[in-house]
Amino acid sequence: MSKEKTIMITQTRNTSFTPRRTTMQPSMRRNQNGTRYRSETKLGPVAHTVLVALMITVLGLVYLTQATKTTAYSYEVQDLDTQISELSAKKSELEVQNARLTALERVKGSAVATAMTTPEATDYVR
Repeated sequence: MSKEKTIMITQTRNTSFTPRRTTMQPSMRRNQNGTRYRSETKLGPVAHTVLVALMITVLGLVYLTQATKTTAYSYEVQDLDTQISELSAKKSELEVQNARLTALERVKGSAVATAMTTPEATDYVR
């Protein structure tokens, strides 16, 4: 006679999360993509090295363009600062010239100056 094995199946209650979609793989958890894309082309170590070198080169070029833009802007700012200092010096010179030219005209045209008379005799002390 053959020996038969009987297997008993027991049912336990599971309180963990069970997804509604039963088609998903059991290794997937919540809030993860259910689709995986696999590339058909395989790259060798030389190709990976070349790609990494190209990416580093591109990043270096981006950095250099940003650095040269800042240098160009600093030259423009320096030129504008020089122009501002020259114009403020010219402004102060014009203010002095304006004060010099208007002071004598004000004195000559004032009411006090028009009321003055020339002296008849001048005596000097010795």
